[in-house]
Amino acid sequence: MGGECLNTGCVPSKALISSTRLIDHIRRAEEWGLDTTTPAFRFEGVMARMRERRAALAPNDSQERFEKLGIDVFRGPAKFLSPQEVRVGTATLKARNFVIATGSRPTVPPIEGLEDVGYFTNETVFDKLVEKPDRLAILGGGPIGCELGQAFARLGIRVTLVQRSPQILEKEDPDAAGVIRRQLEADGATILAGASVRAATSKNGSIVLSIDGGDGGEDRSITCDAVLVAAGRAPNVEGLDLESAGVRSSKDGVTVNRHLQTSQPHIYAAGDVVGPYRFTHVADLHARTVVRNILFPWLQAKCDDAIVPWCTYTSPEVARVGWNETDARAKGIEYDVFTQPVAEIDRAVLESEEIGFAKVLTRKGTDRIIGVTIVSERAGDLLAEFVLAMKTGTGLSGIGRTIHSYPTFSEIARKVADQRQKTRLTPIAKKIFGFLYAFNRR
Repeated sequence: MGGECLNTGCVPSKALISSTRLIDHIRRAEEWGLDTTTPAFRFEGVMARMRERRAALAPNDSQERFEKLGIDVFRGPAKFLSPQEVRVGTATLKARNFVIATGSRPTVPPIEGLEDVGYFTNETVFDKLVEKPDRLAILGGGPIGCELGQAFARLGIRVTLVQRSPQILEKEDPDAAGVIRRQLEADGATILAGASVRAATSKNGSIVLSIDGGDGGEDRSITCDAVLVAAGRAPNVEGLDLESAGVRSSKDGVTVNRHLQTSQPHIYAAGDVVGPYRFTHVADLHARTVVRNILFPWLQAKCDDAIVPWCTYTSPEVARVGWNETDARAKGIEYDVFTQPVAEIDRAVLESEEIGFAKVLTRKGTDRIIGVTIVSERAGDLLAEFVLAMKTGTGLSGIGRTIHSYPTFSEIARKVADQRQKTRLTPIAKKIFGFLYAFNRR
């Protein structure tokens, strides 16, 4: 119960990141005027704290809580017998409506010898990694690879991150990905971008990975003590016998319409099994939409117009909503871009957290926001104002007219809005304002 988010995803990873962020702050104590010190910790203690924090949230998704709410819970593999029947173990369940919410799982690339040497995924690393490895290879430079790569590097593990594409966080703004790459390297991680693992072998108690390509283009091999696979995810549709229910699916998951109905209108699908956004908050949106559509079929809600934010919880965080410059150019959309460095935000200076920027895209010649990327500590929180603005149609000028408490990180929104206002001043207006300013100083 609780799915990936509680057990092997968001919850344990962010608990681990919380501990390693504190470790990083202790190492940087002199930036706050404190004496330089080395943080004292045990790897096992940090991992135990992560599991304890996860256990504190587990009752929210427990079988006992659901049963107290009047929900019958059947455990076991499920498969459709027909469009109206599902078999779970020895029980056959019939219903007016069904919801497929089976989630996703890590994909494992077909690397020669990988199964023989063994590896971790996010489904196993939080509970099965009980001893600190000296060297860890991470296959994949997406959000999971970068988050855990930084966390384990801050725990003193020599991390090598192997990314197939030339850019880590390949879906993000190149400027944002560049900041995170530099920070990972500053934390001690080695990045091999544009590289892929060809084979894995065991040698003298260690694991040797044969690498094709990478920065510089030369082939090489790396030796490590453990491998973490973070190379993407696949929907869990195997074993459901969707064909017996007449439900269409593809390699991307269960096929649904804008109302989250499958090819059988009384069968819905939600969450990771649908895609393309495999986030807990999108699964929550899907769940709310499905419940509404089942209870009020004459008021069908749709999800295809949702404004979806997301965040990668590295330090600094990378938060995103809408298009970035790469997306806009690919779609032929003309845009204006306004960028505000975090280093010019007073609160960031006071907190010694000056790395990053906010980049806002608006439709050319307007203040309509079409995309935002924020690289900053607390970026996931800062993004919410822009998400709300896009949802309500509030333009960048509206954000600029909104009072923001001083000094807060949220001033980054007002300052980036002020940049747009400055660009609207014509040369004549600038001369008039300059004259009035000079006149009033007399």
